Amino acid sequence: MEAWYLLYCKRGQLARAQTHLELQQVPSFSPSIELEKIVRGKRTTKQEPLFPNYLFIELDTERIHTTTIASTRGISHFIRFGNMPVQIPFSVIKGLMNQPIPLLVHPDTPKTGDTVQITEGIFEGLTAIFTEPDGETRSILLLNLLNQQVQQSVSNTDFEKR
Repeated sequence: MEAWYLLYCKRGQLARAQTHLELQQVPSFSPSIELEKIVRGKRTTKQEPLFPNYLFIELDTERIHTTTIASTRGISHFIRFGNMPVQIPFSVIKGLMNQPIPLLVHPDTPKTGDTVQITEGIFEGLTAIFTEPDGETRSILLLNLLNQQVQQSVSNTDFEKR
């Protein structure tokens, strides 16, 4: 009888595990999210696993034994309670499959109104307010200079969120 199980994959080998499970005709599922963050000064959006290193599989243990799956490349082990692999209710899997992919913002990525510290350039050491992104590699900051609010476009590598 088919049921859904949860696997833990070796670090960085989730895609490899899915490929090898596909070759064994074992359906697998890994829910994902879109994450916006600043990487090397460039604002990017990447798709990342919702549960890193975890993989849901639909398996008929009478057709394929759990040891065959556990020895598949990229897989570390089944998630278990005691000796038995945990069966995940189909309603949980269905809920995860039907959810739209949400867009999340990394906690270190500044958003409008956040206080930032300028770390490079002529304004180094000043505190500013993040206003908005200015393209992929720059952002507009609100500085207080001589008791006047001034907007300045600054490279994303020249400031950090406080």
